[in-house]
Amino acid sequence: SVFTVLILTLLVLLTVATFLWNLLVLATILRVKAFHRVPHNLVASTAVSDVLVAALVMPLSLVKELSAGRRWRLGRELCLVWVCFDVLCCTASIWNVTAIALDRYWSITRQLQYTLLARRRISNVMIALTWLLSAAISLAPLLGWGETYSPEQERCQVSQDPSYTIVSTGGAFYLPLCVVLFVYWKIYKASKFHMGGRRRNAVGPLPEAAQVKEASQEPQMVFTARRAAITFQTDGETWREQKEKKAALMVGILIGVFVLCWIPFFITELISPLCSCNIPPVWKSIFLWLGYSNSFFNPLIYTAFNKNYNNAFKNLFVKQR
Repeated sequence: SVFTVLILTLLVLLTVATFLWNLLVLATILRVKAFHRVPHNLVASTAVSDVLVAALVMPLSLVKELSAGRRWRLGRELCLVWVCFDVLCCTASIWNVTAIALDRYWSITRQLQYTLLARRRISNVMIALTWLLSAAISLAPLLGWGETYSPEQERCQVSQDPSYTIVSTGGAFYLPLCVVLFVYWKIYKASKFHMGGRRRNAVGPLPEAAQVKEASQEPQMVFTARRAAITFQTDGETWREQKEKKAALMVGILIGVFVLCWIPFFITELISPLCSCNIPPVWKSIFLWLGYSNSFFNPLIYTAFNKNYNNAFKNLFVKQR
């Protein structure tokens, strides 16, 4: 039908766009030396996981959608590879989003302790733990924890063993979900606290001899010199407050899209094996592809809030021309 052709065309476009956009982010980070540091290594790790989703997972999932009755006709070995990479890459993508949220949180709330050296070490540890945990969850069925392939029914899916379902969904989604929600609440709370504190600690007029005002500029700025020390005041928002608001907005959008994309899939993934519910295959496919679409939205969100990426994209295309 025309509707089926339209849906398949959209899925193909989503796969291609996800691959190209994340590949562009990776190419930009590799070519621009200023991006060879935190937090861009976290962005690069996220882009790697999302590129793998688009290159290794989504095409085979699309082949499965095209087969009659959504049956798997590509054999046991390819089924095991597909399911392994599906769990590995999607779990890594989710935990990389969590790592980015944690990095933003610590950079705002622990500015003195979270130095560049500490930030680099912690980000590298988070990346390593992300991929190790993802590998452990994805390889468990290959070691005998449940079955992913049924030759009689020509079915290929993630292991439906109840114990594995609880552990895998908890480690791949529900635990990082709790972390990112807690992080966003703390970022929002810190932002509101600093803005409220600035309003309460308003400074009164200073002696004329100690004031130097810049006229006709917004926000108005006042410098006070005492014993070779210079303090700074502003009637508008400070740089730190602007940074906190921007980080809160970015993390909020990142978390919101992440939750909307993945929560339908993981709710059905957790409930279905435990209650033996018969969820229609079409809804399973919708929820699965909605989760895949998160790999497309990730680079759009964290590059939209960084002007350096936009400038780097323009320079990259200019050099190619």
